[in-house]
Amino acid sequence: MTSIDNRREQTRPNPWHFVALLGGNFALALGPWFVRLADSGPVSAGFWRLFLPLPLLALLAWRQHIPGRPAIPLRAWLVVATAGVFFALDLASWHIGIAYTRLGNASLFGNSGSLILMAWGLIAARRLPRPVEISAIVFAVGGAAILLGRSLEIDHATLMGDLFCILAGVFYFFYILLLQGARGRFESWELLCASTIASAPVMLAIAIWLREPIWPHVWWPLVALAFCSQVVGQGLIVFALRHFSALIIGVVLLTQPAVSILIGWLAFGETMGALDALGMALIAGALLLGRLSEAQSR
Repeated sequence: MTSIDNRREQTRPNPWHFVALLGGNFALALGPWFVRLADSGPVSAGFWRLFLPLPLLALLAWRQHIPGRPAIPLRAWLVVATAGVFFALDLASWHIGIAYTRLGNASLFGNSGSLILMAWGLIAARRLPRPVEISAIVFAVGGAAILLGRSLEIDHATLMGDLFCILAGVFYFFYILLLQGARGRFESWELLCASTIASAPVMLAIAIWLREPIWPHVWWPLVALAFCSQVVGQGLIVFALRHFSALIIGVVLLTQPAVSILIGWLAFGETMGALDALGMALIAGALLLGRLSEAQSR
């Protein structure tokens, strides 16, 4: 067997890789529920999500370190630190949005960064969008208009929650854009650990500025949030990511809002009408088409 055959065999997915990808998305979908249950503020919950798993992330980064590797320049570290600041702004905006809008809306709008990345790719490539990309944009705008209109009908606070989640998607776009530039110099766990170290103090500063309660009385929702989102969710997705195409990842990504909608209904009595379902279906379709476009570009 040749070395090329060996590499193909190593990246060929097996059932466990798919279970890991599905399980990682399911674990991430539980995050908004734990944010709602935490008796700290929503931004404070994001700080604990980042801070509590730091020792484990540091251990994983240390184990992944390659001896004798050339020193990473200061500029690359500054890029990762800036990305960490944007991730903190993303997480802060998203957690504030979770507190005010429906969990399904929060999951869908929180993932809007992938659509912004697609639009940025068109601008950077200086080309006209393909039909699949035009469809994704139309679906996203139509779905967002329906859901934002429905939120305005329910309560102005719900609309503000949606807008905070969309803002989170904008910050996530800048986070991914910066990490893409630094990815070649860092190992995966090293990159995650470094960006988390930069994110955590910013989250704490925002929570203090908002005068949120920092120290919780009940720890288990925050421990569960940190474990499910940063360790299990991110860990399983990192494990499975290289074994699947962008399209498959996009399809599985759509399990997150589905799980969030179910939790919102069971735990908080959040209901969904026909127009809500249409808006969510359009945005879910936009996310899927965006992933399909990404797969076609490779």
